Amino acid sequence: MSVSRITPTLFLSGADAPLNAALVSRMGITLIVNATLNHACPAYPGVECVRVPVSDLPSARLGDHFDRVADRIHGNRAGGTLVHCAAGMSHSPALVMAYLMRYREVTLSQAHRWVRESRPYVRLNAGFWDQLLEYERRLYGRNTVRVAAVQETPPPPLTPRVTRSVPPAPQHTNWLSQVPRSPVMMRTAVTSRLQVMTPANKRRRGPKSSSSKV
Repeated sequence: MSVSRITPTLFLSGADAPLNAALVSRMGITLIVNATLNHACPAYPGVECVRVPVSDLPSARLGDHFDRVADRIHGNRAGGTLVHCAAGMSHSPALVMAYLMRYREVTLSQAHRWVRESRPYVRLNAGFWDQLLEYERRLYGRNTVRVAAVQETPPPPLTPRVTRSVPPAPQHTNWLSQVPRSPVMMRTAVTSRLQVMTPANKRRRGPKSSSSKV
């Protein structure tokens, strides 16, 4: 179970945390934002649940809920707010970043860094990034980041059938092709370079030179 504190009263998690009644009580949670399709909202006295039934697909319109969720988080003065999705990696970080842009008056670049400092393994799908960029343009009239899709490594060539009696060496699956697409975040020219590292990027990067996350 992993719960990340974004502000003193705002928390981010996967679907397991809200099921822990003792944890919810200890954190003083009075509002749960459930950004899943299949996980039910737990019923706790004095705790309100807001549903955001959006799938984790690039075509899903999570951005349609940015204002509504941000307003509810901002308006929850009775206690803490827990925003969660299934794994706490895509839906819920996007909703939290939208809230930070709207009510903490930070850019998308700053909101992304803010969330990553508390939860380093967040990974939004490309469609959610596009909707956050659209939201930032609406709020600030400009964008502070751009998204570049990571190129997938092509699969290795097929190995010819081995007929000799000596067993062949085991074939290794190219793990890069199994990693879901993840955007590489870079600031525009008006800001310093910003890059989100993924396992694929880390594998391809060479050792740091002596001269040389959001």
